[in-house]
Amino acid sequence: MRAVVFLFVLCFAAPVFADISSTRPMPRPAGLSEASAPLAVPPQAAAPQIVASAASPARSIRPPRRPEGAEVAARNPGKGLLGRLFGPAKTVERKPDTKAAPRSVAGSVCEDPAIRGTEIPDIKGAQKGCGVTNPVRVTSVDGVTLSTPATLDCDTARALRRWVSEKAKPAFGSAGITGLRVAAHYACRGRNNKKGARVSEHGRGKAIDISGFILSNGAEITVLQNYKSAKGKPIRAAHQGACGIFGTTLGPGSDGYHETHIHFDTARHRGGPYCK
Repeated sequence: MRAVVFLFVLCFAAPVFADISSTRPMPRPAGLSEASAPLAVPPQAAAPQIVASAASPARSIRPPRRPEGAEVAARNPGKGLLGRLFGPAKTVERKPDTKAAPRSVAGSVCEDPAIRGTEIPDIKGAQKGCGVTNPVRVTSVDGVTLSTPATLDCDTARALRRWVSEKAKPAFGSAGITGLRVAAHYACRGRNNKKGARVSEHGRGKAIDISGFILSNGAEITVLQNYKSAKGKPIRAAHQGACGIFGTTLGPGSDGYHETHIHFDTARHRGGPYCK
């Protein structure tokens, strides 16, 4: 019986499935005329649609660039096993690059716009111990003009600018100062101009001597004439304020060699700043 059924399926059902699975079109039923067949769309009718599609701008599938500084949220792994493994979504702020180029102003030195001057070649002293590496010739600090350009190293130039800004200007208050009288700067010599003495900090470009202050009204007060008088009060305050900014500060009454000026240098001492 089973053999008979198998032969029936093989003979009659196989042609039916073959016709269904064939890619060849089915024959037109009898009686159907060509006039009743659906009309093909003429090329002229489809052209406007094609032209319109071509004229419209193509949309990129690439996502737009995220604006600078925008917050980026990590994908939330959701609840369940992934959520327990990776935790909740975190927000990460993308910060723009804030690294700025070093400030520089034409005519400034020592990477400080408030120190005006020029860079000069290294100085080799006439005797052992003298000389300056990377010296500068300073003409003004924080808007205060030096009576003569001072040859210094940058550490001393920066200390001078800080002293003028933080101590000397506040000491003179409303009177203001527009200039400094420079008594000495770089010089290859012994301390206190003594022959055979140890090389002075002046011989290393680390010292400057100030003998007077020029006020905004054009008047000048000096260490020699005014230090001990009532008019010299701002000079004394500026002298005292220099202690710590400079390694050594010496003025009238210190050792007999600085009665006409205030000596500043950036030497380092084991016991800390030396101030008199």
